[in-house]
Amino acid sequence: MSVEVTYEERGSLALVRLERSAKRNALTRAMLERLGEIFAGMAARRDLRAVILCGAGTDFCAGTDVSELEGMDERGALAKAVRGQEVCDLIEACGTPVIAAVQGAAAGGGCELALACHLRVVAKGARFSLPETGLGVIPAYGGTQRLARAVGTGRALAAMLAGDAVGAEEALRLGLANRVSEEGALLGEAEALARSIAETSAPLAVRACLEAVTRGSRLPFDEALRLEAELFSRLFSTEDVREGTRAFLEKRRPVFRGE
Repeated sequence: MSVEVTYEERGSLALVRLERSAKRNALTRAMLERLGEIFAGMAARRDLRAVILCGAGTDFCAGTDVSELEGMDERGALAKAVRGQEVCDLIEACGTPVIAAVQGAAAGGGCELALACHLRVVAKGARFSLPETGLGVIPAYGGTQRLARAVGTGRALAAMLAGDAVGAEEALRLGLANRVSEEGALLGEAEALARSIAETSAPLAVRACLEAVTRGSRLPFDEALRLEAELFSRLFSTEDVREGTRAFLEKRRPVFRGE
């Protein structure tokens, strides 16, 4: 059986690639499970500074493999939705910044994977879509919630109900994309963003920011503020805070060790 999700480390950067280009990287059950394994394993890692999730070929991911939906009953559908949501939650909560490098189609489950990432770099021809209503179903890996939070309910519903895809420039304008690149420069642009994180920010502070934003988005505002304050205070037990403040006062570049 061919390897349909690959994992590679380049120093402090990890590259996760969907490798089913002949099927536009459509997600199978096995691919989803492999993604879950990879991102679950990252939760304990402190040496990785960023992860790039990308797709082989011309598309990021065309969605769930529809052949796996045929003949599915309600029980099977619920299990599939719950597992898809769990995998997307593992991406969001892995503690390391995950950058989706999106080219071509990020449709259905592929759009939901990209939405679960913390940052998105997109090629000029990229398009995000949630076309599930055309199959008689709805997005079920968190897409109804994450897209509405990212671009607003009206724009998200237009994508779901009328099939209005979000192109690269609109994605940038709406804040769904962080950067737009030329088609052949996508991975390089994503790596540049990853390097800027690694070279600029203290790794423990990065993890705290991710937790404050991802956990905080699911809490009432007052509770989210308490979480923010707790995370802020915990960092003052770390050496990185001492190094960061000393470097600022000494007008030099800090050397963070994640300690």
